[in-house]
Amino acid sequence: MAKKKKETMEFRFYEVPQGEAALILAGEPWVRVYGHDYFKLHFHNLMEIGICRRGCGELRFNEDSLRYNTDSITMIPQNYPHITVSDGEDTNFWEYVFFDLRPYVEELFPENVAYQTKIIEAINRRAILTTRENASSFAYLIDSIIEEYTQNKPFCQKMIKIYVEAMVMDLIRRNDMTQIRDNISKTNSISQITKTLEYVEKNYSKNLKAEELAGVSSMSETHFRRIFEANINMSPMDYVNLIRVQKACDLMKKNDDSMDVIASKCGFVTTSTFNRNFKKFLGTSPYQWKINPENYEHKLLNFKISALKGWD
Repeated sequence: MAKKKKETMEFRFYEVPQGEAALILAGEPWVRVYGHDYFKLHFHNLMEIGICRRGCGELRFNEDSLRYNTDSITMIPQNYPHITVSDGEDTNFWEYVFFDLRPYVEELFPENVAYQTKIIEAINRRAILTTRENASSFAYLIDSIIEEYTQNKPFCQKMIKIYVEAMVMDLIRRNDMTQIRDNISKTNSISQITKTLEYVEKNYSKNLKAEELAGVSSMSETHFRRIFEANINMSPMDYVNLIRVQKACDLMKKNDDSMDVIASKCGFVTTSTFNRNFKKFLGTSPYQWKINPENYEHKLLNFKISALKGWD
């Protein structure tokens, strides 16, 4: 009997425009029917804050789903599989703010690296669905960011940065750092490797080894490989190289460094290794990608994370 094919999900790489405080998706392009033509869970490299301006449906995760309506607000952490699915064929209107959580936390608490890590882990631990009524201050921040962006007010990027900082502080307060409640089971396998995913994100340019990655998650290398591959459906080192390729795409968009320099900055020991991995994940060479770059989506498999409702 043929093996049952595993359902796929997508990794989406979002880029904050250079010199800006956040990536903002707003306005008419985001009036649409969600999740009907393209029903696959996805996760991404940035924190996602969303607000439903009009419509209703479900925010779906791997095995859970939560109902949303007009004025619902969502917070989806980095590396958190989900999909928005509209009810029926009616269009919904969502607007989004994407940002990298870590630089904001580092700037807010520059002298305490351990506290930075605890904050990021706490915020990334769960997805949140709430309402404007229950989170009026948070809704105000979202509205203010989108208004600054759409109206292109003077010094709008400085104001957006201030509002995002306030949003991060609001999230920290809601995850009371003196009494963080761990709402995800300590035996949940994805939670066991979350520290490694974060470690790779920060240290991809270094000469990483599977043994080192296992140590970050406090596991033996054999056990770590088994848990990692069961959840990500690729080896730890393949995942490291995927992140390196992602970072290389980012660098190629921003500057004209040679491929040798790009490879070195992203942690590849040789340019040939860089070329081989780039083609493996994207189906083309770095040079051809640079000539005609396209937004890419790379499929990863079988994440298992539970979402929790409310702000607690």
